Amino acid sequence: MDRNTELSEFLRTRRARLRPEDAGVNMTAPGRRRVPGLRREELAHLAGVSTDYYTRLEQGRHLNVSEAVLDAVARALQLNDTERAYLFELAKPKPRRAQRRRPLRPQRVRPGVYRMLQMLEGVSPAFVLGRGGDVLASNRLARALIIDFDALPYRERNMTRFMFLDPAARELYREWDKYASEMVASLRLQTSRYADDPGLTELVGELTIKSPEFRTWWADHNVREKTHGVKLYHHPVVGDMTLAYENVTFPGDDDQAMCIYTVEPGSPSEAALQLLANWTATAPPDRASPSSPAPSSPPPSISRNPVHGDH
Repeated sequence: MDRNTELSEFLRTRRARLRPEDAGVNMTAPGRRRVPGLRREELAHLAGVSTDYYTRLEQGRHLNVSEAVLDAVARALQLNDTERAYLFELAKPKPRRAQRRRPLRPQRVRPGVYRMLQMLEGVSPAFVLGRGGDVLASNRLARALIIDFDALPYRERNMTRFMFLDPAARELYREWDKYASEMVASLRLQTSRYADDPGLTELVGELTIKSPEFRTWWADHNVREKTHGVKLYHHPVVGDMTLAYENVTFPGDDDQAMCIYTVEPGSPSEAALQLLANWTATAPPDRASPSSPAPSSPPPSISRNPVHGDH
């Protein structure tokens, strides 16, 4: 993924979404606007730089652009905190060949984190996500809620891949379009942080080829930090549920997050989740998940996805 191209497309799409009236641009000047959003010269004026300089920046031909200029451009484009951080990441000077980053370490779940998943068993669905949405570990209730990732081939144990390539996801998530587009925005943010991960490049390439929706949303260049939220489910066994989630990161493993689901006490969703927990605890091994064979969890010290994680 070429950073110059990414920077160019990101700036162009952010400029196109900004309406002139929202940016305080005088619309009384004659002439038909041929581009959506702001013109380059208008954005340059708002940022306090020359049109030629901004044009080169948007074309990805920047040379050691200063933080002050990036700050001004971010303000002119009305970027939020996540978008601003993304802009700064893309505009970083490329490292020299001799100073390339070390290969990313294999992603492994610490024994203590794995025990936390087991402690939540029967109480809350929980799983550990790695780079690009790799599902590194999960408890039985999470597998019963979504899909038994342990029963899938290693390369398919990925939440983003499940969302776009498994038809069951469209039935499971009641607002599939919303969640899937948010997942694309999160994945794009991760590609800037882990630009040296060939597994991410492979994942983006596969989804671009196989999913029209992914291609469309990827081209939007939206970025999003997923920290918490609410999801609506339609489970084939227990019906509709509204679950809140929190993504918890651990010191020393910044590229991993434990996703923990909770329900409102006394709500129908709490009753449905309890029913799912009871069904999971009493179901035969071959029915531990509505759509998958029985789970077989590997030890927590083993990387759960060598294709996308072991680089």
